[in-house]
Amino acid sequence: MDGTFNENDISRIVEADRAHIWHHLSQHKPYETTDPRIIVEGKGMRVWDQTGKEHLDAVSGGVWTVNVGYGRESIANAVRDQLVKLNYFAGSAGSIPGSIFAEKLIEKMPGMSRVYYCNSGSEANEKGFKMVRQIAHKRYGGKKHKILYRDRDYHGTTIACLSAGGQDERNAQYGPFTDGFVRVPHCLEYRKFEQDGAPDENYGVWAADQIEKVILAEGPDTVGALCLEPVTAGGGVITPPDGYWDRVQEICRKYDILLHIDEVVCGVGRTGEWFGYQHYGIKPDMVTMAKGVASGYAAIACLVTTEEVFNMFKDDAADPMNYFRDISTFGGCTAGPTAGIENMAIIERENLLQNTTDMGNYMLEQLEELSDKYSVIGQVRGKGLFLGAELVEDRTTRVPVAEKLVQAVVADCMAQGVIIGATNRSLPGKNNTLCFSPALIAKKDDIDEIITAVDNAMGRVFG
Repeated sequence: MDGTFNENDISRIVEADRAHIWHHLSQHKPYETTDPRIIVEGKGMRVWDQTGKEHLDAVSGGVWTVNVGYGRESIANAVRDQLVKLNYFAGSAGSIPGSIFAEKLIEKMPGMSRVYYCNSGSEANEKGFKMVRQIAHKRYGGKKHKILYRDRDYHGTTIACLSAGGQDERNAQYGPFTDGFVRVPHCLEYRKFEQDGAPDENYGVWAADQIEKVILAEGPDTVGALCLEPVTAGGGVITPPDGYWDRVQEICRKYDILLHIDEVVCGVGRTGEWFGYQHYGIKPDMVTMAKGVASGYAAIACLVTTEEVFNMFKDDAADPMNYFRDISTFGGCTAGPTAGIENMAIIERENLLQNTTDMGNYMLEQLEELSDKYSVIGQVRGKGLFLGAELVEDRTTRVPVAEKLVQAVVADCMAQGVIIGATNRSLPGKNNTLCFSPALIAKKDDIDEIITAVDNAMGRVFG
């Protein structure tokens, strides 16, 4: 190979990929005898691979990201124009798109006021963790430094984020982890029978009370923050039970614990509100976001805080250590906020929050109809266009089906030209939930095509 590529010579592209690309979440041994998949083009909700095969993407780029769909020229044009004007300057200074997007974002988040730019969800969560630790040193002699996280939740791939990771298979082989992160129980009512003492009624309040038990065991004067997803994503698409969030907030206020909401998946329309936490009356101290902020048209993530949190870092200007001494190199890129501005404008112009609610309700109904047909579907759940179907061997025992069978359904759908997801290398013995997150532009015909593919796959895999 001479290094000269013709994009129409797809065999050269495939060989270059096979020789040099280290794919995410992939075992590469099969690529020695089969071609890696190359996604060549996307338009709307559809993508085409190197063979020309068309796929309906029901997972928005594979990882819940392309919220407004592929091929949005208005975003690409806005980014191109901004890059010519100013592509980058370090975040110690401001930029025009940074200021405009921050203002527009805060308008969608009553009670919040400050935006810290960075380049990934993992990094945004790290920034939040660092703020908690610095506050502990500034105000509590370093003692109130512990950060609670929930079983089944996921907050990113760095060592600190994995230290706050409630998915043991994702964490496996990456320890030892950072000290000071403490797990609290999950709130999946469907699996409450696995939790000692779980009641038949008022499970949501009981599940929140288990957090208080951990706080008391650790010592409230040692706990600085609680980091939770509003709807658990890769841990099984878990919507919170009634009463859960009200009680969680009571507990945080009682013990002076900052509430950090991870909206990396749920944020910017995915659940039918601008943010998932807004369904539940939550008043967070910190909110992190990434994937849908610019729908993948540029790399951008944000940590958003209240003014009260912000003020903790400027109360003594004479102290050279009394500010958030942190930087994110690519948080200074202007492409991200520029794409974010137009991404948000598209959601508003096309009324995509309402569409997400309507199509999410429709898809949930269709999944429930499938559950009437297939007893292997133990429960369907979700919010907006963020849905899951948990597969079990028996609805009484709720024993999870074998992961290979779940993956067989995913593979069958892929062969039909529909890309769906599943909990993957996350929960030992419980990677048994099919995951759906089509773009917010989805129509009934798209949902019907997804459901038909799943129906066909279930029939072939489970009979």
